[in-house]
Amino acid sequence: MTTQQTMQQVGLPLKALSVTVLDGPDQGKRCMSQSERLTIGTANDNDLALTDPAVSRYHLELTRAGDRVSVRDVGSTNGTLAGAIALERGTVVPGTPLKIGRTTIEVSDGQTLELELHPGESIGPLKGRTEVMRLLMTKVARVGKSDVAVLLNGESGTGKELLAQALHEQSPRAAKPFVTVDCGSLAPGLVASELFGHERGAFTGADRRHVGAFERADGGTLFLDEIGELPAALQSTLLGVLERKTFRRVGGADTVTVDVRVVSATHRDLRAEVNSGAFRLDLFYRLAVVKLEVPPLRDRPEDVPLLVEHFLKAAGHDGPVEDLISPRAMEALKLHYWPGNVRELRNLVEATLAMGEPPPLESGSAPAPQSAAMAVLDTRSYKDARAGALTEFEKKYLGGLIDRAKGNVSEASRLARMDRSHLIELLKKHGLK
Repeated sequence: MTTQQTMQQVGLPLKALSVTVLDGPDQGKRCMSQSERLTIGTANDNDLALTDPAVSRYHLELTRAGDRVSVRDVGSTNGTLAGAIALERGTVVPGTPLKIGRTTIEVSDGQTLELELHPGESIGPLKGRTEVMRLLMTKVARVGKSDVAVLLNGESGTGKELLAQALHEQSPRAAKPFVTVDCGSLAPGLVASELFGHERGAFTGADRRHVGAFERADGGTLFLDEIGELPAALQSTLLGVLERKTFRRVGGADTVTVDVRVVSATHRDLRAEVNSGAFRLDLFYRLAVVKLEVPPLRDRPEDVPLLVEHFLKAAGHDGPVEDLISPRAMEALKLHYWPGNVRELRNLVEATLAMGEPPPLESGSAPAPQSAAMAVLDTRSYKDARAGALTEFEKKYLGGLIDRAKGNVSEASRLARMDRSHLIELLKKHGLK
């Protein structure tokens, strides 16, 4: 097994999506996707920008799913209807009319696109041999050469900082600093100081000047992790700095000028935050000139052996992978749900190296196809089998949900679009509270 395997640079054929407005203020308008996704809303940066005031700024996202279309409502105000059914997430067949606001659209098959695949299985610190990762690495190579702001979206532990580093290494700024600020780990009162610095005496405890991240990253790249946690009061301040490229340190009078490329990341869907008013639309425009989706590990299981080998070598193991992880154990790792994503896999590999064998996987996040409930469906009554499958699904889903929300029940309730009190009852039921 080798991590430096060279792959042929080929095009991945993909049937495009075509959307036609059947009824509403924009009747007759058409749009054809140019990638695997197509977005619809009234904001100008949607693929299909509508004028219907009953449509949200970011209303709907469509994705090709084999011969069907995956539909995701992006936290819109008035929802998405397929006939009489309200859709938050689901799949429909091409030709299905969808109602959004006072507009009816029809999604159908378009022409066949050919998406470029990266020829190798790594770019900078990013690694992967699956099609979804090679598509992402192609975008990194292309976008990295520009100077535009990039927004990375993905679950916790998917490697968004590595993606930001890869963008930096592909850019003309590669020889300059790469500075990271985790907006989610800072107390609200310290975010401005960390970003812009402060002068001595600016506040209690400020006994000397502090140079902020923008100054430290001058000429290079500033990575703002968990940008969705930025306090509302600082969103307008950050917007002003991005527009003027100047700022003052906290408590200072001198104007500081910087030249910084900003890459930001979040596990939230900022489009839904824009719809709800929690995140400024103009700041979103500034940060998300290009948007890149980082796939969860469960969506690319064939990358698990590659990552296992990489983490073992990084930890000092120079023998065969099979000395520590048997082929059967590797298959089990590929089937695991990985709620903690690549970070969870790295921790497991390090634990394996320390103990000499893989630690047991958390049963609460094991994949449904290998579950005990599914294995004995034919020996139980329908009622009992259905109850067992539902219980197992709830445990897996809630375990992953709480991990994504970092233990915050209110955030988990928002992500799941579930009543908070009902969520708490389910967590208690399954011993996850």
